[in-house]
Amino acid sequence: MRHQKKQNKLSRNLGSRKALLKSLACSLIIHEKIRTTLPKAKALKPSVEKIITRAKVNTLANRRLLIKSLGKEKVVKKLLEVVGPRYQERQGGYLRIIKLEPRRGDAAKMAIIEFV
Repeated sequence: MRHQKKQNKLSRNLGSRKALLKSLACSLIIHEKIRTTLPKAKALKPSVEKIITRAKVNTLANRRLLIKSLGKEKVVKKLLEVVGPRYQERQGGYLRIIKLEPRRGDAAKMAIIEFV
């Protein structure tokens, strides 16, 4: 039975999907706003919000866990020094998804995902 298994697979296997979400998360943290398809943005939002919640407390353990999940120390440094303190008082809801018109080539639903 598939109870509690709702997840958009984005037409990829597990390794490709993890790599895609990891690179999208790094791009979002570096640029603070990215334009992507709506399903990718919806799949990215929960994982990045958990990462930001972890980055609000700057400890060595959290730094190591963030490096483990993102893989890039430059991104983790920005998270812990810029993004984490910015949302110190906020209890969640760090990202917003803005829907755009469909992409011209294949009519895929597009969206902008950005920090609030």
